Amino acid sequence: MANGSLYLLVAGALTLGFAFVAHVVAVALASQGRRAARAVPLVPAAATGPSGNVTIAASGAGPGSAIASIGIGAAWGAWAFLGLSLLLRAILVGRGPWGSMFEFGIAFGWGILGGYLFLERRYPIRAIGFIPLGVAVFLVAYALTLPTDISPLVPALHNPPLLTIHVAMAVISYGIFATSFGAALGYLAQGKDDRFAWLPPRKVLDEVAYRAVIIGFPVFATMIVLGAYWASIAWGRYWGWDPKETSALATWLIYAAYLHARSLRGWSGRPAALLLVVGFGAVLFTFFGNLFFSGLHAYSGL
Repeated sequence: MANGSLYLLVAGALTLGFAFVAHVVAVALASQGRRAARAVPLVPAAATGPSGNVTIAASGAGPGSAIASIGIGAAWGAWAFLGLSLLLRAILVGRGPWGSMFEFGIAFGWGILGGYLFLERRYPIRAIGFIPLGVAVFLVAYALTLPTDISPLVPALHNPPLLTIHVAMAVISYGIFATSFGAALGYLAQGKDDRFAWLPPRKVLDEVAYRAVIIGFPVFATMIVLGAYWASIAWGRYWGWDPKETSALATWLIYAAYLHARSLRGWSGRPAALLLVVGFGAVLFTFFGNLFFSGLHAYSGL
């Protein structure tokens, strides 16, 4: 079963890489097509496909659109392979498969992929799909460099139900925040005049970023509350300003500030999008912080 999990993981990593490349090629073809036919917008706001997505090519056909569809299919395949790999790992270890840096790295990439696919079915964001997919590729590739051995958990982590639920909420919220990060970068690239026709309009990108945070924020907040409850069981206190706890709180405050800023006229638009970029940087810092700061959460296995 352990070998089966690793085989599925490798298949998922390769398929994810193919999905990322397909998204990049589709965007490149769309951009070239726009330069060749400037009179025809490549991503008109009203041109939606059967799932509500804006088509990449103006006519809804062409190589860019076909490759984008292949990329989405590959992304679903990668999500399935990685998910099955995690499921087999969970059966082996008898808990959520995220008790080490290797396991959580794979789960983080899987969560990003799932968050993007969930939102992609509802909003026209294929043109920015290469951003969350690129982050997922990086995380999975990094995880593959780490030890894959199944090691006993430290005593504080011997709570399979809380470990499974607490970290699962981190995976879900981080994955959704990655798509809000991609939408924020697209928004910043578009500027005030929607300068890139192959990207979704800035209003769409702003809405996608906001909806993603609306979904991910309460999940992330619940994760922090559960973590505090677990800390009271494991260490006898709800909060101790451990580096991981502190960075998670800082991340929560950034996304809370974004939700507040977006409701204010002077802080909506570009400043709010910049907050999302900073927020996802904080997410990555929270994930990788174990490598730089010692603390009670330093269970990377490295």
